[in-house]
Amino acid sequence: MRRLLGSVRARATLAATLVVAVALVAAGTAVLLSLRSNLLGEAGTSAERSAREVAAELAAGTPYDQLSLDVDDRPVQVVDEDGRLVAASEDLERISGTGTAAVRPEPGAGARDDEDDADDDGSGESLEPGEIGAVAAVSDGSATVDGDTEDYRFAAVPVETEDRGTLTVYAGAPLSAEHGAVSTALTAMLIGFPVLLAVVGGVTWKVTGRALRPVEGIRREMAAITASEDLARRVPVPATYDEIARLALTTNETLAALETSVERQRRFVADASHELRSPIASLRTQLEVGAAHPELLDLDGAVEDTVRLQRLAADLLLLARLDAGSGPRTPGSTSPRSPGRRPRGGTG
Repeated sequence: MRRLLGSVRARATLAATLVVAVALVAAGTAVLLSLRSNLLGEAGTSAERSAREVAAELAAGTPYDQLSLDVDDRPVQVVDEDGRLVAASEDLERISGTGTAAVRPEPGAGARDDEDDADDDGSGESLEPGEIGAVAAVSDGSATVDGDTEDYRFAAVPVETEDRGTLTVYAGAPLSAEHGAVSTALTAMLIGFPVLLAVVGGVTWKVTGRALRPVEGIRREMAAITASEDLARRVPVPATYDEIARLALTTNETLAALETSVERQRRFVADASHELRSPIASLRTQLEVGAAHPELLDLDGAVEDTVRLQRLAADLLLLARLDAGSGPRTPGSTSPRSPGRRPRGGTG
């Protein structure tokens, strides 16, 4: 894994893909939640509308057997203030999530037993005869209508009647549209997100590779310069005027400084070699003459040549220390340029 992510191009592609993936997941979640909330709100509004239509018929005194309970095959229940089912959709076979699970009206239900408690529908809202409650309670459940079982959102609307007391109408709106829309949107996201991430990854990989192409050119040229030891060569400078172009310019400046330093060192070595030849030849000649004819030995000249050799050696040593990153000796210490004590003997 570390080797796979060892390049800037791979890391940039992975980072961009991860950022887009997180953004897509967050945006997709928000869209799904918003879509589901809107569809649930629409279903609740539709269920409340159906419940209020039935409640209006009850407020007008319509008998139970003449109520419009089978419109659009939606489950509808009418429950009295004692929780007994007094009317229901004809094709309703099973229901849950409402005030009662009964699907068939109870015989004799619906007569008003006590007129004193007719002003309270159980929801804290006092109603006058013929008045429909302004607030509808919403709940989720399921129902089986004519053999089809679906999830529904139910709205409960209270209504006050003159002869039957407080009744509550439960009407349901199917959630199949909500489930279908959310499922379709989720499927589209599950298919589209990977494709979009692949496109983002591919585009990022290509763009990053194009942006890093000058860096690869600089690297190859530096490798060629290192292999050939030709400091006169320079790396290509892209015409982008960005960080990579500045890197190339700095690299060329470094190569120019290195070339100047190497050339200076070469000239110094050549000059030092030339300077060393004269004192060495002179000293050798004097020693050979002194060995053959001691009375002709020029001791002062030999000492002078020795001092010149010592100073040249000290200069070479100082150059080697500077190349190694070590500065010259501090004052007070024995300088490598110091000739030391003059040798005694002869005329010295």
